[in-house]
Amino acid sequence: MQENTMKRGQFLRELGLSSSALLAFYCIGTTMTACSTGSSDPTPTTTGTTSGITGNADTAKGAISFTLDLTNSKYLTLKTAGNFVIVDSIIVANAKGTLVALSKACTHEGTALSYRSAQNDFHCSNHGSEFSTTGAVEVGPATKALAVYQAQLSSDGNTLTVKA
Repeated sequence: MQENTMKRGQFLRELGLSSSALLAFYCIGTTMTACSTGSSDPTPTTTGTTSGITGNADTAKGAISFTLDLTNSKYLTLKTAGNFVIVDSIIVANAKGTLVALSKACTHEGTALSYRSAQNDFHCSNHGSEFSTTGAVEVGPATKALAVYQAQLSSDGNTLTVKA
């Protein structure tokens, strides 16, 4: 009989806990004991080939430059007009067949925006600001345009690269 061992971090990831939940376990501590002996668990990550994203999509961490795998279930919806996803600090939408990437935070008070297909705009549910797909303010109270990022679809349509 062969005994298989698994590190605590791997066990928790296989349970489906997010990276933030894993970090909470590590930061606040738990009464759990290690499932195996040896080296420490690897640091959880939120990017990589299994997540469907590679690169940096968080403006707080520096220059924006990331690629989405549009064959990944998390981002597959972007192949259909009218759908959008939020990736860290960026909102990416399929605006009537054109993929666009803008800052996700309303410039009025920072509320996360959503894309409205029928109006072909970005809407802030907090105070009603509206932005065009070019980032321009269409309806206030916001007065400052959204940051817009380059969105380049690969020739096979399976990856989207977003850059500042």
